[in-house]
Amino acid sequence: MVVLDFFIVNVALPSLQSNLHASSGAVEWVAAGYGLTAAVFLITAGRVGDRFGRRRAFSLGLALFTLSSAACGAATSPELLVAGRLVQGFSAALLMPNILSIIGVLYAGSDRARALSAYALVMGLAAISGQLIGGVLVQANIAGLGWRSCFLINVPVGLTALALAPRLVPESRAQRTTQLDLLGTLLVTAGITAIVLPLVEGRQHGWPLWTWLSLAASPLILLGFVAHQRRLTVRGGTPLLELSLFSQRTFSAGLLAQLVFWCGQASFFLVLALYLQEGRGMSALSAGLVFTILAASYLVASIGAPALTERHGRRVLAGGALVLAAGHGLLLGTVADIGTGGSVAILAPGLILIGAGMGLGIAPLATIILSGVRPEHAGSASGALSTMQNVGNALGVAVIGVIFFGALHAGAAHAFELSLAALAGILLSVAALTRLLPAPARSPSPARKPATAEVSL
Repeated sequence: MVVLDFFIVNVALPSLQSNLHASSGAVEWVAAGYGLTAAVFLITAGRVGDRFGRRRAFSLGLALFTLSSAACGAATSPELLVAGRLVQGFSAALLMPNILSIIGVLYAGSDRARALSAYALVMGLAAISGQLIGGVLVQANIAGLGWRSCFLINVPVGLTALALAPRLVPESRAQRTTQLDLLGTLLVTAGITAIVLPLVEGRQHGWPLWTWLSLAASPLILLGFVAHQRRLTVRGGTPLLELSLFSQRTFSAGLLAQLVFWCGQASFFLVLALYLQEGRGMSALSAGLVFTILAASYLVASIGAPALTERHGRRVLAGGALVLAAGHGLLLGTVADIGTGGSVAILAPGLILIGAGMGLGIAPLATIILSGVRPEHAGSASGALSTMQNVGNALGVAVIGVIFFGALHAGAAHAFELSLAALAGILLSVAALTRLLPAPARSPSPARKPATAEVSL
């Protein structure tokens, strides 16, 4: 539900704008407000789970997400819809890191790799299928609900998960009971908001002065947050973000790879949808069907990713990034040849490679980053991991959006080609970053037996 709602709303925007007589600014906030509130509360939400119980925080987030989805579906004005989306984002922040924390605490070794693979599989399929599901719901217009069904679909799923959680999800919390770091919460929220808000809003408003001032202020605020966390640690308190995690190369280099990797995901879905709908004139449903090509290859690659990661470690992530880059390159060459004409089937080879690269990248990345995290630090680590994902999405959409819309005057195909070139460069840098991750441990080779023993056998 969390990932699906990030993408499903895109196809509902035209009809909800018409139905609610919403301004373009309100429509932007329907799309952007969700990602903003999700990003800024993630680290805090992970610590809430450590303090009060991870299942309890997960269930609270689930209940709020279900309730806010119902409110969005029933909204009678743009203001109510935007408010509902902001609460949805806050609820998503409670859900995402605590899901990862629960996995990190309950599973270890190969079991954890399989659990994270299942998590990544669901997350990736939700992202890829969001456009298709939204297109189907809007076109089907069930009971005359139209765009509202894109939000109301969460209600039965959420209620079912709420009923099952007490029976299927064990409760866990940090061994040492501590107070929440309220000042740290305020500082990290302000710092991440100062990054994400101008990235979300800047392009639509022509990058006014406040966006640059906000981006310039963000590192100063985050440095203040780090200094506060260090002081709190020295005094024997429990910081919001466990700074000792960054002494582990796997975690610190992995977070950087996570940020760069996700810069290329939501941004690709955006420009692909724009190319298909604006450039090729496809309907939301028809464009959504194209995404099933990605979904199929993603599913196949994700199934094999855990075993490959267990054996080859960082090399699987590097391979996934290179396959993704190759897919972008192949798609670029295809679009350069056909423009906005020709059969959509010609795009399939590039899309298949992109889906496979995603499947080989998402689960191994989370598995590698969380592999050395102790259970008592699960909330802090998971919050940081989810934060990098959301900030990466926002940063990627902002940068690739500038490239695409800046070149749109020359045609959707040309804008898409330039975007694909930038995306290929991003994924090549991810492959390079994997060199900073520790190499997988090698199993000792068995001693060679004497030749006489081999003969007697």
